[in-house]
Amino acid sequence: MIRIGIVDDRAIDLEKIHSIVEQVDGTEIVFSVTSAEEAYRQVKQETIDLLIADIEMPELSGYELADLIHTHALDIDVIFVTANSVYAVHAFELNVHDYIMKPYRKDRLVQSLERYIQKTRSTEMKGRLFIKQKSEIHILPKKEIIFIERTGRSSTIYTKGKTVQTYQTLGDLEGELRERDFIRSHRSFIINIHYVTNFSLYAKNSYTVSFDGTDEKAMITKDQLDYIQNYYF
Repeated sequence: MIRIGIVDDRAIDLEKIHSIVEQVDGTEIVFSVTSAEEAYRQVKQETIDLLIADIEMPELSGYELADLIHTHALDIDVIFVTANSVYAVHAFELNVHDYIMKPYRKDRLVQSLERYIQKTRSTEMKGRLFIKQKSEIHILPKKEIIFIERTGRSSTIYTKGKTVQTYQTLGDLEGELRERDFIRSHRSFIINIHYVTNFSLYAKNSYTVSFDGTDEKAMITKDQLDYIQNYYF
């Protein structure tokens, strides 16, 4: 299911996008708002895969919103739906999924969404971690990995449904997890920032990390916490 946010300051255009999207199988509308500021607040609170945005809006433009998403390395793709072509070149510098000019036909947006869904499905097939465990190999979807802990000579991978132990080092695993979702938070931990719910002071230069999906906790250094705050939030 593709989770989608929509923002357009013109109510009639917002309603048109909303009506089209809700008819496309495999999509879920998480929010539908009329200001980029509200969309940004929602983006920080909710998990979405795709943002459909107008560009020319008061205060914060859709382009500036997409730039914030890009700058903070949020894993969100963007479709611009706009009446102005002047931003097209800059938009593709942000690697947006599509740039649709108003007025547009319903099938133009539908085709763009269907193409995005197909692209996402093909990407997800590659987004798996192969974990060697004696005579077995576990295949874990990367998006389900909450965090990884190194203790002694083994690494424990905590996912949404189970834990898996391996003799692969954090260095080996970090090399496989090049996605921007994963951070080496501490010499003994790799965390998925999308599952983080809380940081609690543990010592002068370290914090414990709590997650959605498990009661187990990880550690993060102050330097890495500062990095996350600056570049992700």
